[in-house]
Amino acid sequence: MRLNEIADNPGARKRRMRVGRGIGSGKGKTAGRGVKGQKSRTGVAIKGFEGGQMPLYRRIPKRGFRPPHQKRWQEVNLGALQKAIDDNRLDAGKPIDAAAMQAAGLFKNALDGVRLLGKGEIKTKIEVTVAGASASAIAAVEKAGGTVQLPPKPVAEAA
Repeated sequence: MRLNEIADNPGARKRRMRVGRGIGSGKGKTAGRGVKGQKSRTGVAIKGFEGGQMPLYRRIPKRGFRPPHQKRWQEVNLGALQKAIDDNRLDAGKPIDAAAMQAAGLFKNALDGVRLLGKGEIKTKIEVTVAGASASAIAAVEKAGGTVQLPPKPVAEAA
């Protein structure tokens, strides 16, 4: 075998169909676009068009607002925390923070911070440091003899 003898297998490369080259080609006249009208022409996109009727996306009233820079919390329930302690994935003797919870496999990514929620029950005395917590979660942890540390709230400066 020599370099000048190397060739593709037959049928490995297929030439593109040249449209609009006469009726005898099979793709002449309308070039596979059917007949007449806006869709037969180039550069036309009619996504929400309903033939002059008011489109659905304009008939339905606008609703709601999502702030563009709102924080996304990683939510952890007390039941999941207790299960991780029972399975020896978390050490109740040491302070529990977002990094410890992530290492224990409670979540993959802490997002903008961890928020502790009160679903389930906690029986172990723990010290938790989180970005946010519900009132029921704080009450349950304190009832078990533990503490929940939250970051200080920003004080609005008086002008």
